[in-house]
Amino acid sequence: MNEEAVWRKASRSGPEQGACVELAGLVGAVGVRDSKNPGAGHLRLSREALALLFGKVRAGIG
Repeated sequence: MNEEAVWRKASRSGPEQGACVELAGLVGAVGVRDSKNPGAGHLRLSREALALLFGKVRAGIG
């Protein structure tokens, strides 16, 4: 399936911060990629998996 993704940089990302991610809404999923190296590809996660990941990051679990 060919999808035209619109990538958005995380609101907490900035030029002085090294850990920058971008998200894009995909059909039935969310794309996650490294904003510094977008050509390296992306992860395709379900919305549920992304919510679980964010919860673990917020809780410091990892």
